[in-house]
Parts: sequence; C-alpha cells; structure tokens
Amino acid sequence: MALWKLHGNGRTVEPGAVVRPDERLSWPATIAVGVQHVIAMFGATFLVPVLTGFPVSTTLLFSGVGTLLFLLITRNKLPSYLGSSFAFIAPVTAATATQGMGSALAGIVAVGVLLAAVGVIVQFAGLGWIDTLMPPVVAGAIVALIGFNLAPVAWQNFQVQPLVGTVTLVAVVLFAVLFRGFLGRISIVLGVVVGYVFAVIVQLSTGEQLIDFQAVSDAAWLGLPEFHIADFASPGTWSVIAMFLPVVLVLIAENVGHVRGVATMTDPSVNRSTGRALIADGAATTLAGTFGGSGTTTYGENIGVMAATRVYSTAAYWVAGTVAILLSLSPKVGAVFNTIPAGVLGGVTTALYGLIGIIGIKIWVDNRVDFSRPVNQYTAAVSLVIAIAGFTIVWGDFQLGAIVIGAAAALLIYHLGNAIARARKTGADDGGPIPAVGPLGGDPR
Repeated sequence: MALWKLHGNGRTVEPGAVVRPDERLSWPATIAVGVQHVIAMFGATFLVPVLTGFPVSTTLLFSGVGTLLFLLITRNKLPSYLGSSFAFIAPVTAATATQGMGSALAGIVAVGVLLAAVGVIVQFAGLGWIDTLMPPVVAGAIVALIGFNLAPVAWQNFQVQPLVGTVTLVAVVLFAVLFRGFLGRISIVLGVVVGYVFAVIVQLSTGEQLIDFQAVSDAAWLGLPEFHIADFASPGTWSVIAMFLPVVLVLIAENVGHVRGVATMTDPSVNRSTGRALIADGAATTLAGTFGGSGTTTYGENIGVMAATRVYSTAAYWVAGTVAILLSLSPKVGAVFNTIPAGVLGGVTTALYGLIGIIGIKIWVDNRVDFSRPVNQYTAAVSLVIAIAGFTIVWGDFQLGAIVIGAAAALLIYHLGNAIARARKTGADDGGPIPAVGPLGGDPR
C-alpha cells in the first residue's frame, strides 16, 4: 500500500493532470484500469502463440510473470506490460518447422540473454552507441523486413478458407477505420471475433467442419499451463540461434521507444530507466523461452490506454500482470484460442504482418530518412527483397534465414557504404575523383 501515493481524491484525474507512476487511484479504480490493460494486450499476446503453435496458457503466464519482473527490475518506476513480441513470429515459425519447438525456445533464450547484456551496457554507457550502430534507416529496414518476411505464412492460412479470411480482413480494416480511441486500437481482436463468429455461422449452415469444439469441452477449467524446455543440445540449434539475433535490434527499438514515450507524457527522468527496461525485458524473455513461452516486449497498446486514461500508475500493471497469471491457470481458455480457424488467422495476419512492415517504414518517415542518398536506398532495398523472397544460406547443418541475412545486409551496406563515401569525399576534397551521381539522382556522400 505504501508504494504509491493516492492521487487527488482517488476517484478522478483533474483536467490537464496525469496519475504518475508513483501514484494510484482508489483500489477499485486501479483494478478497473488494470483489467483494461489486460483487454488491450490480450489480442496481440494470444495471437503470437496461436500463430507459432506455442501453448497459449503458457504464454499468458509468462507475460504476466514477465510484467511483474519488469516492474521489480525497473524499481516500480516504469509502467509497462510485457506481452508477446511479433518480432519472434518469423524465426519461431522457421525454427519450429525445421528443428522443433525446443530449438526455437533456445533462440528466444539467446535473444533474452543478449538483450539483457545490452541493457547492462546501456545502463553504464548510455544509448549513443546504439544510435550509431542502428540509425533510423537501418532500424526501419530491420523492423520492416521481419513483417514482410511473414507474407507467405499469411497466404498459406488465407487460402485454406478464403471466404472466412476475406470477412476477417475486411472486419479488421473497417474497425480500424471507423473507430477511434480504444476500439480502434483493438481492431485486430475485433476482427478475430467477427471472423470466428462468421466461421461458426458457416459451419452451422453448411455442415462444413471449420471449428472442432471437442478440445474445449475436454479441457479442465483449472490446471497448470503446458511447459516445454529450451533445447541447446540439438545439432541444428546454433543455426536457429543465428536466425533469432536480429530480433534483439527490434526489441531495443521497441523498449527505447516505450521509455521515451512514457517520459514525454510523465517525467523526463524516466529516460534514466532505459537500461533497466532492456535488462528487465531480456530477463522476462529468457525466463519465458526457457520454459515454453513466447518472447516478450513492451506493448504500445498499453501506452494507448495510458494516453487515453492519463493513468500511468504502476499499480495498474501489478493488477494486469496478476490477472494474466490467473487467466493462464485455465486450460479451457487456451483451448478456446486453439480453435481459431486457419481462415481467420490468414485474414488477420494479412493485416498484422503488413502493419509490422509499416512500423518500419514509419521509423523512416518520422526520422525523415533521406532516400536521395544511394547508401540509404540500397540499405532498405536489398534487405527488404532478401526478406520478401526468403533468401537462405546453407553450410551443412548450419542455415541462415532471410531475417538474419537481411539484417546483416542492412548493417553492412549502411556502414560500409558510408565509410566508402567518406573516403571518396576526402579524395575529392584533395583533388581526387568526384563520386558519381546515384541511381535516383542522389549524391552518395
């Protein structure tokens, strides 16, 4: 109780004021806000395990545990919910198909450990080196390529039940366009609901088996989630781990953006928690991957809830994490989500995977990336084509997928291209040859 000061009368937020992280409303109001955070995160969090074949209940458990761990490591100063990260979908899907779930979990653990290590460095050295390594053109390319690499997966599900997929996709788009505020932010969830109901109607009217409810009927109301252990012993695990490493760059960008967003809306001193936020997300991801859960990240959906309610109290997130843990203890909840038809998944992921790609493009737009420069053109162009086409490199049992190749290409092209441009500029200034004009009219310098 002593962790938070009561804000005002505990019932309302004054015009122009916010409930700071170290404050809270009355406990009934705080619980209500916490439940709202659960609703906001739920759609995205359950979609990741549904799409990757991981147990839904296990993912819910570790999202709740991870959130509480995050609050502890950040010393209860940074409001955030840790839900399933979409950045893991592509490598998990590829790894599970080739090496099995154990190796995919090992990849998640490796990402968590590396992210925590980056957090330790940031805590002592600051963020400048990350900005140098991963400027906006590179960050945007890596985020975009992860989304676009998943396009074939969306099509595979869509074509199984094209009518259901179309209805789901149309519903997602309409909800996003027609509604503002909270309903607009959960358009993905609402689209899944519409698609699911439509599939039930089709099944009842035509007799076509789209959904099997037997597993829901057989599942217990209460029980422990299904655990799996990360497998580092399989021969192909290390090539899987290489496939996961670019995800670290995405998680860094997401966490840094989250901290900066909260700092802007509450107190600039929150930025000092950036290193701890990275450590906390790394620890939560490591824990989840070790025992069968999806990798985690700070959730933008919950920033939207905070912006709408003006309640940034960490108390609400303690409530949200606890509620998620309680939900995970019902196998019947997980069984319901496992009945979602392929057509619904195909429709919703057609929008979802595209949106991940658009987030990367938004990074370019927000930072006014200059695409008249050839080095920026090729950084983006080459990495995206590698991801969309699904390039792979194979050496015996070791395989590199399109995500790691595309991310490496973005980093190499940008940094080597700039180094060469600087060297040539120095040569031109000394009377040497003048660089040629780039393919779209830009000076490579």
